[in-house]
Amino acid sequence: MNNLLHIYAFCVILLFLKMLAISCYQGFYRIKNKAFKNTEDANFVSVQARPEELPQVIRASQAWANDLENIPVFWVLGGLCIALNLSSDFIVWVFCIFTIARITHTVTYLSAIQPWRSISYAVGIICLIILAIQIVITCIGFQINAY
Repeated sequence: MNNLLHIYAFCVILLFLKMLAISCYQGFYRIKNKAFKNTEDANFVSVQARPEELPQVIRASQAWANDLENIPVFWVLGGLCIALNLSSDFIVWVFCIFTIARITHTVTYLSAIQPWRSISYAVGIICLIILAIQIVITCIGFQINAY
C-alpha cells in the first residue's frame, strides 16, 4: 500500500500542477492582452472591461471544466483503491496512465489537436472505469468471503 499511496500522491500533485498551469495560461493571455471581462479587473489596470473572453481563455476554461468532470472522480476512486489496499503494479500503471492521459488531454485541447484530444480523453475514462471495476470486484469478493 505504501508504494501505491506514494504513486497516488505524486499523480495528484501532477494533476494539481496541471490545473494550476491552466489557470496561469488564462491569466497570461488576459494580462498580455489587457483583456478582462470583469469590471473590477479591468479597472485595476485602467482599461475597459471586454464583453467577451479571449478565445484562448475560453478554450482553457473548457479544458478546466473537463478536468472538473474527471479528476475529482480519480481522487475518489484512487483513494478507495488505497483504503481497500488494492496495492498492485496494475493499479500503479492505471494511476500513471490516467495522469498522463489528462496532461495530454489538456495540451491537445489547448492546441486544438484531434484526434489525440479525444483519444487521451477516452484513455482517461477507461482508466476510471478500470479503477471502479477493481473496487467493485474487491468489495464483492470481500462480501463473498464474509459469508
